[in-house]
Amino acid sequence: MTRAFIFPGQGAQTIGMGRDLAEAYPAARAVFDEVDAALDEKLSALIWEGDQDTLTLTENAQPALMATSIAALRALEAEGVSIGAASYVAGHSLGEYTALTAAGALTVTDAARLLRARGKAMQAAVPVGEGAMAAILGLDLAAVRAVVAQAAKGEVLAAANDNDPAQVVISGAKAAVERAVEVAKEKGAKRAVLLPVSAPFHCDLMDPAADVMAEALDDVNIAEPKVPLVANVRASAVTDVTLIRNLLVEQVCGAVRWRESVEYMVGKGVTEFWEIGAGKALSGMVRRIDRSAAVRNIGTAAEVVAAAESLKG
Repeated sequence: MTRAFIFPGQGAQTIGMGRDLAEAYPAARAVFDEVDAALDEKLSALIWEGDQDTLTLTENAQPALMATSIAALRALEAEGVSIGAASYVAGHSLGEYTALTAAGALTVTDAARLLRARGKAMQAAVPVGEGAMAAILGLDLAAVRAVVAQAAKGEVLAAANDNDPAQVVISGAKAAVERAVEVAKEKGAKRAVLLPVSAPFHCDLMDPAADVMAEALDDVNIAEPKVPLVANVRASAVTDVTLIRNLLVEQVCGAVRWRESVEYMVGKGVTEFWEIGAGKALSGMVRRIDRSAAVRNIGTAAEVVAAAESLKG
């Protein structure tokens, strides 16, 4: 069975995530310790015992979700499952940094610092209240692009996340997003709802954050990944380090082409997707993209053991 390891993005964070992994596996605990040291603060205490609103702040959620996913991966390794069990890695937005860390292209320390910088830069790019995002359910990408074209009226508005055949997230100026929600409903969307996010990600309003990330990435060593990364903005596999660096910058304003990324991996023979880390959002998307694909969630110690056992059979 050919599999891909996939890593969640923002929205999957919950208080307590990864704690049982850290208690069961010293290698998982070491990941949280390394992230704490990299950021010079006890992010692990926030993740396990903190306040959900504080954890949800972009600058905290991004490194926290990476830490939880890599802790789960280290637990898998302790059970004998290496990154070589995957033919591809991919991640949703910030999950792309996690995927690169999983594949050995970034160190945990560098990933934590990059994601803290990314979170702060994305938050600072647009004053609170001036941007928004909304999920459009029941319309495909082409239909949502038509909505965007009608609702923009000269303001920034984009299809930001093409998640699955019936879910596209839009991002942009608050008034334009609100207009698009109404247009989408008129055009037959099952639901069109504003999302509780702190900034309008993956649109041109994020230009200042892209500049910050270009500078931050210049200072970091990126190694060739041990397995190919299916990049968000390309929806195809990349291994070239210079290209990966450029795509991480492009990704700040560019669309997350998740549906096409999954379709690409299925087209390359992937039949099983392991969502490693918190939540199950990506697994749901994969099922809606390709009903024949098998999915497995690995975010707890019990799920790690079950996944490792599945390979021994």
